[in-house]
Amino acid sequence: MPLNWKLVVDSVNAPALADFWAAALEYEIEDQGVLIEQLLDSGRLDESQVLEHNGRKNFRGFAAIRHPDDPFDVMTGIGWGRRILFQDVPEPKTTKNRLHIDLHGAPGGLEALVARLEGLGARRVEEIDHGPAGHWWVLRDPEGNEFCAA
Repeated sequence: MPLNWKLVVDSVNAPALADFWAAALEYEIEDQGVLIEQLLDSGRLDESQVLEHNGRKNFRGFAAIRHPDDPFDVMTGIGWGRRILFQDVPEPKTTKNRLHIDLHGAPGGLEALVARLEGLGARRVEEIDHGPAGHWWVLRDPEGNEFCAA
């Protein structure tokens, strides 16, 4: 049986970075509003632990996105499949990522893909040419995390 997984990404502004990656990957932002309301109503969560972003309540310092076709818990909004969790950390990014995401567009659509990503806030870093195998772009997301588009 395959395992469910989530990739955890350290961030400075989890909800904003989740917005970028949800748009880039065409994923859905997890809505944990029902769970947050239940925890607030029961006194198990304090308002200081909640942040509103784009009309949704989030756990302060956290935001997650999930593949739109994967199952999720309707009460918590938490995905059970391909999921990325963004968590705020106090220290800034200082070195190259040891893990990154590669995005693959339609054949012949690299420039359109890169242009769309730039429109979302990505920045081009370097074009890599692999001869007959093609080329790709190294980009950075709005917080400087490297990823590739091929």
